[in-house]
Amino acid sequence: MTEEIIIAGFGGQGVLSMGKILAYSGIMQDQEVSWMPSYGPEMRGGTANVTVILSDGPISSPIINKFDTAIILNQQSLDKFESFVKPGGVLIYDGNGITRHPERTDISVYRVDAAEEASKMESAKIFNMIVLGGYLKVKPVVKLDNVVRGLEKSLPSRHHALIPLNEKAIKRGMEIIRQMNSI
Repeated sequence: MTEEIIIAGFGGQGVLSMGKILAYSGIMQDQEVSWMPSYGPEMRGGTANVTVILSDGPISSPIINKFDTAIILNQQSLDKFESFVKPGGVLIYDGNGITRHPERTDISVYRVDAAEEASKMESAKIFNMIVLGGYLKVKPVVKLDNVVRGLEKSLPSRHHALIPLNEKAIKRGMEIIRQMNSI
């Protein structure tokens, strides 16, 4: 098993954190992992993306230009990365701020309205965990208990009290994701 993922959006949406938690979750599951962030000089509001590779075997290179899955959190990222999903792959997006929806018919497209759901749950900070939950529903590449262990590793100990809320957000994302097309 090898899963090559791009997560892309604006800085401040938890793009890099989501990738880091996914990578730690893979480590907790004894997988080989690559985590490679890319971001602009802005602290918040600039573009950010991260490539995560999870594999049962050695990873030959962290640099890839076609992905099994793209997790897209804004229109700019959709415009840039939709074409980089391998045929037969998966594109997951949050509908907030999207004006042109995915158009490809050779990939599976899913929508998870995580921004709206985070607002309903009264915590904007769990947005990325809702998205992660949606992804794990579609592609269960790591087990939920390993994601919780990954959260423990990636979050500073002063934030460990938030782990139950993050786990709830992941489960909610699993419930609200919906497929937009079928290939």
